[in-house]
Amino acid sequence: MLKVVKVRLYPDAQQQQSLAQAFGSCRWLWNYCLNLMNQTYKETGKGLSGYAVKKIIPQLKKEHEWLTLTYSQCLQQVCLNLGVAFNNFFEKRAKYPRFKSKHGKQSIQYSQNVKVADNYVTLPKIGDVTAIIHRQIEGKIKTVTISKNCSNQYFAAILFDDGKDKPESNTDGKAIGIDLGLTHFAVTSDGSKFDNPRVLNKHEKNLKLKQQKLSRKQKGSQNRIKSRKRVAIVHRKITNYREDFLHKLSRRIVNENQVIVVENLNVKGMMQNHCLAKSIHQVGWGMFCTMLKYKAEMSGKIYQEVDRFFPSSKTCHVCLNQVDSLPLDIRFWTCENCRTKHDRDVNAAINLRDEGLRILTPGTGDKACRPDVSHSNRGRKKSTTALSVGQEAYCGSFASL
Repeated sequence: MLKVVKVRLYPDAQQQQSLAQAFGSCRWLWNYCLNLMNQTYKETGKGLSGYAVKKIIPQLKKEHEWLTLTYSQCLQQVCLNLGVAFNNFFEKRAKYPRFKSKHGKQSIQYSQNVKVADNYVTLPKIGDVTAIIHRQIEGKIKTVTISKNCSNQYFAAILFDDGKDKPESNTDGKAIGIDLGLTHFAVTSDGSKFDNPRVLNKHEKNLKLKQQKLSRKQKGSQNRIKSRKRVAIVHRKITNYREDFLHKLSRRIVNENQVIVVENLNVKGMMQNHCLAKSIHQVGWGMFCTMLKYKAEMSGKIYQEVDRFFPSSKTCHVCLNQVDSLPLDIRFWTCENCRTKHDRDVNAAINLRDEGLRILTPGTGDKACRPDVSHSNRGRKKSTTALSVGQEAYCGSFASL
């Protein structure tokens, strides 16, 4: 099973200079090959693959001798990564590859000849770099990615194969539904509510002052470079705070539950709402779901997503009655059919859990929402029918959960 451990590096002055040179060489090669691919397509109508541009590296080394100072495997990996970037673009998994800048995060990748010891990492043409190895690395090392952020912090992401098989997942255990929101970051089907940390609000005043000072500095001056670093440090604090919260919460949920069901949110579309874009941006729903998914897979748990158009908030989880509309300002509502009083978020989490279990039940279908019915014409009777089938399947197969 493949695992990744990210460790902090502390290179000395000479090693920092060597790394900066390697970063610059790989960045230059990326931009050169990307420009070559663009020009070739414009002239011939055909593109170049990553393996095709890799063959021109020996010729480039003769023209630019400073490329020989960088480890050859790092240069070859740049071309291969560029080919992967184009494949991701054509398969609509990513945007079109962009040119890299020296202002921002820098990285290089080693595919072999890297050794990891107790307190240092040995890199070709760099030497032994002091590192804090906080987790044991057992198995064959696949790749090592060295990166430097805007705060001049160095990291090594070590990908290795521990030789163990991925644990088989099953549904024998506790199931939980999670409704993500802004007032409360997460509300679970068992009634637990986790407050939104609102990380950006705690550092917003400090960040504003640092950015104002940066805007007043002359472009290209040393004072502007120092001010840019101060702004980067504040952003790094915000990132660390958010990641720490998300890691701890996701680990707690995975440890306590066997089946985890969340809603497949369209975060990019929700960001179009200018009134909520800032709050949605700082909360980190996408990162949280990613953490839940890979931690569940590594622990033999099940991570299941429910369609974003599933009416989880507007449906009574007791009698399956669905209301026509439920504005966001209504946090509690009473079902007209069974007179049950619902907490909006808890009710949505319970419905998500039931729908996720229905999807996991063999022979009950893949989705509760009708894909052949448009969203504007999706009526009350059709949604109620789909929900009834899901609830019956859930009660028949997972009543013990």
